[in-house]
Amino acid sequence: MDNKKLGVLLILIGFAVGLLFLYLTSNLSTQSRELGCFPNKDCMGIERALSFSHVAVGVFSFIFALGIYLLVFNKTDKVDRSILKKLEEENKEKIENMKFDIIMKALDQFEQRVVKAVREQEGITQSTLRLRLDMSKAKLSYVLQELEKRGLIKRVKKGKTLSIYLKI
Repeated sequence: MDNKKLGVLLILIGFAVGLLFLYLTSNLSTQSRELGCFPNKDCMGIERALSFSHVAVGVFSFIFALGIYLLVFNKTDKVDRSILKKLEEENKEKIENMKFDIIMKALDQFEQRVVKAVREQEGITQSTLRLRLDMSKAKLSYVLQELEKRGLIKRVKKGKTLSIYLKI
């Protein structure tokens, strides 16, 4: 349950319990005044009930204060969500890196160089990739075709050249 909702609920319960105890205490006080209490046997029950009402006021105060604290001061829910989100992102990144490493082990030297370069610069053009890797057009084209057949990259026509994106 959300801390704000819990805080509001505790405040409402605190008010209800407080009103109930206030009513009971005033009722007991009027009864004790009518009986002229405390020295005789009839008043012992009223005296015990009044003692209990003091404890009840303490409980009411605690519930009310806890409700206000949860409503106003406690912000752990937001912190927990942000920590959980960061952990999920880190876990996802680790899994992606592990997948990438496994795929890289299955590739030859030229394919590894191409995949690393495309991963570093997503959407790199084929001509820029050729210059960056210092490969011939034919060799690069052959390597890209093989990677595309395996479903590791996709080539998108962009003007006169092709942009290359990783599918993994």
